[in-house]
Amino acid sequence: MTKKEAILKAAQEAFGQLGFTAATVKDVAGRADVSFGLVSHYFGSKQDLFLAAGFDMADRLICSLAEATAESPDGLTSIRQYMSAYFAFTDEQRDRFPILLRCSPFSHMEPGIDAVKVAEKFSAFIDELKRCVSQGIEDGSIRTLPVEETALIIYGNIVGSVRTSLLTPYKSEGIFSETINHVIRSLKNGPDQDGC
Repeated sequence: MTKKEAILKAAQEAFGQLGFTAATVKDVAGRADVSFGLVSHYFGSKQDLFLAAGFDMADRLICSLAEATAESPDGLTSIRQYMSAYFAFTDEQRDRFPILLRCSPFSHMEPGIDAVKVAEKFSAFIDELKRCVSQGIEDGSIRTLPVEETALIIYGNIVGSVRTSLLTPYKSEGIFSETINHVIRSLKNGPDQDGC
């Protein structure tokens, strides 16, 4: 791991655990075992470091989601695979993933953080869901629904489940699988599980 990668990892941990205000560049440097000056050299301001750490995590998640949905036979399967990959990534990156909850248009943005840049980055998550929903409507696996609103609702369910799992004291074992089942039931074209 390069020093720059070590800094990003340390920043993801620090900002994810402490939030933007409480985390310091000095803390990040200590976690990465590098000098304060090296962090500043690579990333400039604390705000730039925060965005770089969040965007690095987002880019890795976006790649994981693209791989998961690349060869899905239909839109409904794409949605299931997207959600499964998202939740698996969350579990794998549990110590660092909260940076995405803090560096997100679905959270309170810290003063000085470019909210437009954050929204642009996160549009990739919504765009992929819109593609999957459109695919499903076209192939008949998903009932006719408004594509953009449906994508946002699905993503809202994902974010809510992740926030509940990572940031709350509630028992949340099984929340990821039940969220997937709930979303699939709500999208599926044709009779539901009860045959209605």
